[in-house]
Amino acid sequence: MATEEQISANRRNAQRSTGPKTAQGKAAIRRNALKHGVLSREALLPDEDASALAELSKGVLGALQPVGELEICLVDRVITGLWRLRRLGRVETGLFVSHVDKAEGESLRDLPTLSRAFMWNAGLFSTLSGYESAIERGIFKALHELERLQAARSGQLLPPPVAADVDITLSMRGDAAGDSAKQSQSGEG
Repeated sequence: MATEEQISANRRNAQRSTGPKTAQGKAAIRRNALKHGVLSREALLPDEDASALAELSKGVLGALQPVGELEICLVDRVITGLWRLRRLGRVETGLFVSHVDKAEGESLRDLPTLSRAFMWNAGLFSTLSGYESAIERGIFKALHELERLQAARSGQLLPPPVAADVDITLSMRGDAAGDSAKQSQSGEG
């Protein structure tokens, strides 16, 4: 357990280390926590091609032709999602390339490279797949809402979106059997 003197010294030290104060210092540490960029707030990461993102944006805007702030916001979500899917593709490629570099001299050299990569990086590929699914759902959600707004703007009558409330109750197999036994006993007495 820490002594009162240690706690006091810790508090004094904490007062002196409150992070960067200048704009330059804040800019220097801005991306310290960035790991892979899939979920970053910014669409464009420092090592990515701004002109490629601009080209994607131009193409999607031309195809979807948003009108008004809300439609533009939804199209921005679609563009950001598509850009992140491209980034995931590069991450996946990087995993395969790094695996090929690591695999030299391994005892499983007779297995195909992709098989070894999946075998040794199953958790990473599973994580990437989860990110990919979530991003795709976001893209389709934005596209569906955009289609609804555009149809309404053109005077089409649309049914409201279908929504369902789902209540899932889980119980242990033993608990469920015990509960039903208790209920039948209480009903008999």
